[in-house]
Amino acid sequence: MPQSRDLRIRVATPDDGEGLALLDRLAWSHLHAVVPEPQPPYPPFFSERHAPEDCLVAEAGDRLAGYLHLGFPTPVDSNRHVRQIQGLVVSEEARGRGVGRALVRAAVDEARRRGARRLTLRVLGHNTPARKLYEAEGFVVEGVLPEEFRLDGQYVDDVLMGRFL
Repeated sequence: MPQSRDLRIRVATPDDGEGLALLDRLAWSHLHAVVPEPQPPYPPFFSERHAPEDCLVAEAGDRLAGYLHLGFPTPVDSNRHVRQIQGLVVSEEARGRGVGRALVRAAVDEARRRGARRLTLRVLGHNTPARKLYEAEGFVVEGVLPEEFRLDGQYVDDVLMGRFL
């Protein structure tokens, strides 16, 4: 996997769907996923909830290294000034190389460009690497839903984080 100087962040295109779906399946883990492991037949990666223009893609050289979904936390007009990170995945071989950080920073820039005042996210309490990344990028814990999920026989907190832009 090339170093971060070869890293490029861009908005997804419909042609990215198959590669991103594969990346998503390969990276699946209860460290960050609250849904069961995907099984065939696999749904399309892009949907009404997550269109290509709402997905930032990290490329390292000619390979997909990760993605980040940027969406609205609710469908309510009075909440349109807030964007939410609704999924961040980095390929196994790209972890520890600044890909996640680059995607979060690109999401901050893109949310600002789209007129947002705040950026929020939800992260599982046991996902220490992701929580440290978000904290390093200016996110603070704004709430905790204790034992919100039961994963692999364990209760896991849902941590709500946010930052002003």
